[in-house]
Amino acid sequence: MDTTYETTTGAEYYAHGTPSERWERAQLFFGAKEYAAAARVLAGLVEEVPEQTGPRLLLARAYYHSAQLRRAEAELRTIVDRDPVEHYARLMLGRTLERQGRHEEAGPQLRLAAALSGEFPQD
Repeated sequence: MDTTYETTTGAEYYAHGTPSERWERAQLFFGAKEYAAAARVLAGLVEEVPEQTGPRLLLARAYYHSAQLRRAEAELRTIVDRDPVEHYARLMLGRTLERQGRHEEAGPQLRLAAALSGEFPQD
């Protein structure tokens, strides 16, 4: 019995399928806490649909959770440059900067995120 198996490389696996299939795959990886794998899928998807915030935000979160903080920061800055009132991206940017020890830069981002989400300090 001659059975031929088609093999794919890792790069082909992460890029395989339609954008919606890759989005679902990335969400599955993220949900399973396989953040680096999710980032590999999402990086290609973001290149393909750079105007969409959802994949870019999940990519930033995947980078954050896999300690790729500079990459997370770059994606988050792209989001807030395009949509200055995206409060979750600002919150994540602030946390990413904090995690890098850049507290002075993080403070304004975190305060702005709180204001945009309607959280105001209690007097």
